[in-house]
Amino acid sequence: MATELILHHGKITTQVAENPEVEAIAIENGNVSAIGTNEQILALAGKSTRTIDLKHRRVIPGLNDSHLHVIRAGLFFNLELRWDGVPSLSLALEQLKQQADRTPPPQWVRVIGGWNEFQFKEGRMPSLDEINKAAPNTPVFLLHLYDSALLNRTALHVLGFDRNTPNPPGGLIARDSKGNPTGMLIAEPSALILYSTIANAPKLSTEDQLNSTRHYMRELNRFGVTSVSDAGGGGQNYPEDYSVVKKLDEDGHLTVRMAYSLFAQKPGEELADYTRWLGMTHPGDGNDLLRVNGAGENLVWSAADFENFLQPRPDLRPVMEQELEAVISKLAEARWPWRIHATYDESIGRFLDIFERVHRENPIDQLGWFIDHAETVSERNLERIRAMGGGIATQHRMAYQGEYYIRRYGVDAAKRRPPLRKMLKMGLPVGAGTDGTRVASYHPWTCLWWMVTSKTVGGTVLHDEADRLSREEALRLYTYGSAWFSHEDDRKGTLNVGCFADLAVLSDDYFAVEADAIRGIESVLTIVGGRVVHGKDEYSNLAPELPPVSPRWSPVATVGGYDNTEPKPPATQGHSHVMAADGRVWEAGCGCGI
Repeated sequence: MATELILHHGKITTQVAENPEVEAIAIENGNVSAIGTNEQILALAGKSTRTIDLKHRRVIPGLNDSHLHVIRAGLFFNLELRWDGVPSLSLALEQLKQQADRTPPPQWVRVIGGWNEFQFKEGRMPSLDEINKAAPNTPVFLLHLYDSALLNRTALHVLGFDRNTPNPPGGLIARDSKGNPTGMLIAEPSALILYSTIANAPKLSTEDQLNSTRHYMRELNRFGVTSVSDAGGGGQNYPEDYSVVKKLDEDGHLTVRMAYSLFAQKPGEELADYTRWLGMTHPGDGNDLLRVNGAGENLVWSAADFENFLQPRPDLRPVMEQELEAVISKLAEARWPWRIHATYDESIGRFLDIFERVHRENPIDQLGWFIDHAETVSERNLERIRAMGGGIATQHRMAYQGEYYIRRYGVDAAKRRPPLRKMLKMGLPVGAGTDGTRVASYHPWTCLWWMVTSKTVGGTVLHDEADRLSREEALRLYTYGSAWFSHEDDRKGTLNVGCFADLAVLSDDYFAVEADAIRGIESVLTIVGGRVVHGKDEYSNLAPELPPVSPRWSPVATVGGYDNTEPKPPATQGHSHVMAADGRVWEAGCGCGI
């Protein structure tokens, strides 16, 4: 049988030790069938073989995000005005004004994560007056990380917030001297106030959700993402909220592989939910594009160590041990892997106490369980994780929250957070990702740039040079490293014979460009399972057409997704004063180091 597709005259990074870079690759039945020189691979062509000239571009295995809320994000992508990557507050406010003018009632304008004030050249948050001026008549909700949200006067009116409105569970309504809501919601002690408020906004119809998810997947393909381990998320109920992505799978419209985990939604009912789900499905159910991965990242609500560096570290309630151990025991007995959200070493230590007790009765060292985030994990707890066969899915949240971390814990404490170099030295499974879309951006190249430079989006350098990763190490974590977390490291993350033909042809050579230029890289050709899912420039005619964005007033139709059109602001020189979301002013670190 002749080879179906050949890519030739490229610089193809295979991540195969004995053949790390080749000129050409052959694809058959969705898998890599051969790699080698142009002469070797082109000799495999038959009359029906399709060939693509790479024109000496860099090719990498498809990027694999170890922690992205892709299924939930797809349902809302067409509703959201993304400030991800926008270089100035003036441009962001102009986009807000234009979108408010386009948005019909009763819809809202939503800016849901992926940005912070340090990315703006102005170095500050928008004021409530600026938001009200930009959108006097359309409800606006701006989510800032997971610490606060800004609402305009119209949104307050629609929600019915006034001086008599009590603080909802999990947060505070900021008020003026007369007790009237100002428009700021503060996540103290948790983000529940943010979740519950945005849940009041209208959703898309099922048809528009299908369209939205397709456009979000294409946005990920634009940057070379071909796989994701989906971490569920608040409001992501199983099986109800998975019907859209399952329909797209049935219709052959999935362009990103998704291994999804089931996220407990109801406090106090987590064990009942997992008991029910264990009878409905099983890890591995599905296919190579859409499959069940396990449980998490929320296993019980009492174990949620909410990461808001504007607030002191939360101390988990004593009931956590009893509730979490019941769920972990059930999962271990059923041989289900799990993932669990954990920012702080203190929380991780308590979780590991539970895991060790369960491990003595039902060994968990072959399950492939893992910790999500682990910014402040200690070497002792890394050793405990390794001893029980666990891994760590790490994200670039510190690129968005690093300045806040420094302000609370100091410069020295921010170094090696998370301790990537230590994790790798210990031989732990580590996968890279973003935790998009409600805190950090889903943009993979910001994560790769952060691992290589240790810079925040505001230009503050967090790590000493010895603790930063090489480009090769960072890429491996975002490809082969992440494959361990969905139990697919035998087929994903390398361009070896027999592996999935998932790859990205890059706009610039990741290994050759200046470090700060890494953030500007895109994919000009993305292939999933041997199928072209995205094409740009000379490859644009190869890309399958998408239906027009719906609804027609969607921000995606005009602004799009991640703003990759302008150069990113340079690292801050010297010192500058910046205003935080709570209005306090502090001095940022210099861009050359801390």
